[in-house]
Amino acid sequence: MSGDTDWADATVAAAKTNVVANRARRVSRVQEALSWLRNGRGYASIRVLIVGTNLEGVALEFNVVTGGARQRGPPAREYTVAGPAGPLCVVELGEGPPVVVLHGGPGAQHDYLLPAFSQLADEYRLYFYDQRGGGRSPVQRPLEITWRDHVADLELLRSTWELERLAVIGYSWGGLLALLYATEHRQRVEMLILLAPAAGWGDYQRRFREELERRSRSEAVARLRAELEASGLRERDAAAYRQRLLDLSVAGYYCDPRVALDSAPFVVQSQVQQATWLSLAGHGPELRRKLRSLQVPTLILQGRHDPMPLEWTQELAQLLPTARLVALEDSGHVPYVEEAERTFVEIRRFLSERLTG
Repeated sequence: MSGDTDWADATVAAAKTNVVANRARRVSRVQEALSWLRNGRGYASIRVLIVGTNLEGVALEFNVVTGGARQRGPPAREYTVAGPAGPLCVVELGEGPPVVVLHGGPGAQHDYLLPAFSQLADEYRLYFYDQRGGGRSPVQRPLEITWRDHVADLELLRSTWELERLAVIGYSWGGLLALLYATEHRQRVEMLILLAPAAGWGDYQRRFREELERRSRSEAVARLRAELEASGLRERDAAAYRQRLLDLSVAGYYCDPRVALDSAPFVVQSQVQQATWLSLAGHGPELRRKLRSLQVPTLILQGRHDPMPLEWTQELAQLLPTARLVALEDSGHVPYVEEAERTFVEIRRFLSERLTG
């Protein structure tokens, strides 16, 4: 069996077991978050949730994770762009040089990145969007979505935004999407920041899934589950109890599994995820060939405790002619939460060196 086949099987298996957050709980959290934001109190951590709601005209106020002083976020501008398969939901934040932020998935939505990445809106105009089939960009036939569709959507948006070249930050699957876009439209890419990027070939995705499963059975996660059962939360607040269970189901993403209890929830459409990964099966050799000649300044950030093997990003950094890899010592697959200060110092430095007002 080839490495690419192993990779496709592993990612499809992961898609089938993906956890979907409880919608009712999300709505409750959105209402609570917006109430706090409008009252000017803010939140003290990354737990500022602005998911699943229309953000247009709302001035967000929150505490940035890396600092104690409350900072007012700029008004968000939300709109839709007509895509070939349906509307693409876009949110813009801030003013300044444009930066596109690609969420993970496939089949997720951008909202869970907003609490952390909104801090960049003090210097840059940020473009977030829900990729095809996820969040507020629904489609009628999710099982027909391919990686080429995602690339075409990003190119459509670039043209709509009237941007000559893109500076892109891609998280997890969004990092792989950024690479795919760059290989198809290399003249349209100014720079890439790949944060814990998903693997594009080999057995890395299988190893990622297996490590997640191993961590879910660890003593640390078992203790957290036992504490939850002993807390009486199930009897006091059944919805909160279910959310805690969902939080713990992704504890393996983190260096410290307790951080999962304070993570922003997100929804993944499993059909979109499955279809997209399947479309990439066998594309690894072609992707590697194109990346060898990709002359685009690239920063790769990955936590040393990421369930994705560090060998993946090391191989990627060696393959790309102008890439630099930074290993973050104290984080897993979500360094923008676990090691936020170091992550955003590196991101800001790379952006400032290559973008001008």
